[in-house]
Amino acid sequence: MISIQSLRVEFGARVLFENLSFSVQPRERIAFAGHNGAGKSTLMKCVAGIIQASGGAIHKPKDCRIGYLPQEGIHVRGRTLWAETQSAFGETMELQKRIDRLSHELEKLDPRSSPYAEMLEEIGGLELELDATDPARMKPRIESVLKGLGFRDSDFTRDCAEFSGGWQMRIAMAKLFLQEPEVLLLDEPTNHLDIDTQQWVEQYLRNYPGAILIISHDRSLLDGLCTRTIAFSNGRAEEYAGNFSYFERESVLRRETQRKQYEAQQREISEIQRFIDRFRASANKATLVQSRIKMLEKIERIPPPEAEDAVMNFKFPPPPNSGQVVAKLESIHKAYGPIRIFSNYDFQIEKGEKVAIVGPNGAGKSTFCRLITGQEAPDDGHHELGLKVATSFFSQNHADELDPEKTILETVEAAASRESAPHARNLLGCFLFRGDDVFKKVGVLSGGERSRVALVCMLLRPANFLILDEPTNHLDMQSQDVLRRALADYPGSLLIVSHNRDFLDPVVTKTLEFRPGEPPRLFTGNITYYLEKIAAEKDAAKNTAPQRTAASNNAGAPNLSRKEQRRLEAEARELRNKVLKPLEAEFEKLETKIGEMEAAQATLSENLSSPGLAADADKFRQATQAVAQLTDALEKAYTRWGALSEEIDRTRAKLGG
Repeated sequence: MISIQSLRVEFGARVLFENLSFSVQPRERIAFAGHNGAGKSTLMKCVAGIIQASGGAIHKPKDCRIGYLPQEGIHVRGRTLWAETQSAFGETMELQKRIDRLSHELEKLDPRSSPYAEMLEEIGGLELELDATDPARMKPRIESVLKGLGFRDSDFTRDCAEFSGGWQMRIAMAKLFLQEPEVLLLDEPTNHLDIDTQQWVEQYLRNYPGAILIISHDRSLLDGLCTRTIAFSNGRAEEYAGNFSYFERESVLRRETQRKQYEAQQREISEIQRFIDRFRASANKATLVQSRIKMLEKIERIPPPEAEDAVMNFKFPPPPNSGQVVAKLESIHKAYGPIRIFSNYDFQIEKGEKVAIVGPNGAGKSTFCRLITGQEAPDDGHHELGLKVATSFFSQNHADELDPEKTILETVEAAASRESAPHARNLLGCFLFRGDDVFKKVGVLSGGERSRVALVCMLLRPANFLILDEPTNHLDMQSQDVLRRALADYPGSLLIVSHNRDFLDPVVTKTLEFRPGEPPRLFTGNITYYLEKIAAEKDAAKNTAPQRTAASNNAGAPNLSRKEQRRLEAEARELRNKVLKPLEAEFEKLETKIGEMEAAQATLSENLSSPGLAADADKFRQATQAVAQLTDALEKAYTRWGALSEEIDRTRAKLGG
């Protein structure tokens, strides 16, 4: 589908990567791995056509559409949410406009004239094109994607300008998903998503009909989605035929193999050089010396193995001792105008407890953090911090409070205690500020860099109660590992708002769930435990719903006569034969058809990778179009399968099972 050949990208004297070649096949899922600044986002922009590479070429079929979601910087205004997402179907809407315009003109023509017949034929062709785009599915698809991404019905008519940066990225994501380009480029797509939306996006991407290239620092997402990894480091890119965890294991083995090969070659070179140096002046050894010199020149040198990044560790400064109860909320009430956040709510965190806070945006997580630390007073109820409790609170807006005239090093040293000050440089290195970077002024840093500086400042203060609001949003994998290990060993109490499962699971022992309009619920377990419990609750609700419906249908039936009961049973049998059986028959046929289409799709996709087909541009284009058409037909079949399944369940529930 896409072929990258000998690509080179450089900025001034710095080469991000060179001689980079790889291909992207239909429905592939490829992860870009590497430290921040290694070139991942740059390559993505090259593939998207936003920036030009310094050398090499990117080839793609003429009809191959590429969709790109950047990390940030998207702001839409002047259109409602619905109008903006509906614009993803621009081609469909334009076809409908042309048909409407021609139909209006048709009314003015004589039905017996040739222009009338020609225009009628043109309208017929356009309607065939319109039918192929399936406009009937446009509205339900928009609703499904918007709700999956966390928008409510009441949001559909709001101006896009009313949404914050994180929600603006969701709007852009919704448009991309609805456009369904053949290749999807995603740069940190889950950064600002709550855990429910994150799960929906992961499931959507697993079923996505096109290819996906993704940058993410969420190991769980990459492991569950990707089957190839391209890793960037020191101007080079290497491919790994597996997910992110496979890449981590395999890269260690590759480095070790390269180190052994390099050392063996260096020993060989040293021996040859010693022979040359020893007998260079000997006339009777001249031929042998010249032979060794030529041998040395012909050796293809193995590059020295790249030095592994030093594994930096950080430990929190010893926190002051506190009482057993760290913080307590009693009968708390809190509202903003008509919106009630908490009503008669109680909560208590004790010494050493580590609690994850999860839930959709706007459910009250940030309000809860401000209440528990005493930064905001409740409308009613009682807040109390425990004996000798010292709090330290990291929120995203702390980055905006830093002095822009100070250097990074001056900023963190001013925040550090006497005990932690010697560790300031080491900690900055853990969070990607290395070498002369620490002398940059805060005012020149990006939003993500300022956020990391604010996090370092908070970590250097001695505290026995930490509250962290999305601390991993701008951290790469290595920095996340450093912070995770430090939090796991931290002896104080911790509240952490995050939806990064891989990061949270080894750290927290409890999960506090927030839902709009519902009291928060506490689960005694980490994020994986919490998700399992939620899934079990949903399954139980599905299983009990038909039973409740059947029970309600039979309520009051014991007083019916035997004749009346037989009549009702006969009506139920007739309804089952007329309604349920045809649905079940269609469902069975559809399942068979889906199986056949999936087999055909697999065969076509396999043929696409054959060298003979790739060499013939016309045949390759035809095969690619066939795969796209089959994928589209499959998606329609899946949609009908889901609708049939739900209809059968509803009908069975009405009939009592």
